[in-house]
Amino acid sequence: MTCARPLHATVTCPRATLAAPDRPTKERPLPRTTGLNHVATCTPDLDRLVRFYAEAFEAEVVFETAATADQPRLAILDLGGGASLNAFEVPDGSILGDRRTQGGRGAIDHFALAVGSRADLDDVRERIVRAGGEVGEVQRLGGEWSLFFRDVDGMELEVCAKAG
Repeated sequence: MTCARPLHATVTCPRATLAAPDRPTKERPLPRTTGLNHVATCTPDLDRLVRFYAEAFEAEVVFETAATADQPRLAILDLGGGASLNAFEVPDGSILGDRRTQGGRGAIDHFALAVGSRADLDDVRERIVRAGGEVGEVQRLGGEWSLFFRDVDGMELEVCAKAG
């Protein structure tokens, strides 16, 4: 069995059976990716941002470089599940857009972190507040619990947990 790939290549790929509670079962090729690797962001204060993610999510710095003439200072934080946050420290005036306005954040509006349960989501909500972030209310969005929050730079993000 084959499936078409970009650039007119044909490769052998497995098929998966997908079913939603309200839809009939269907087959489709599995994605070639295994998940999200990292999200890169810019901050005017890398130490503050690292401290926030460490306090709110227990994220650990797994790699760090000093600024050079060619590249800003960088910290890579392990977010769990194989994903990381790559944070670059740049001058405040060089970050374009309005981090508080949908559409003003650019083409990628936000990213969401996953936690294992509603109880974990409630715990993370309190940790975000203690770390200096702003939080909304936990809400049900389809099959997930969702919490929107703003980090210490004002970037709107989300934390999700599968519902029941």
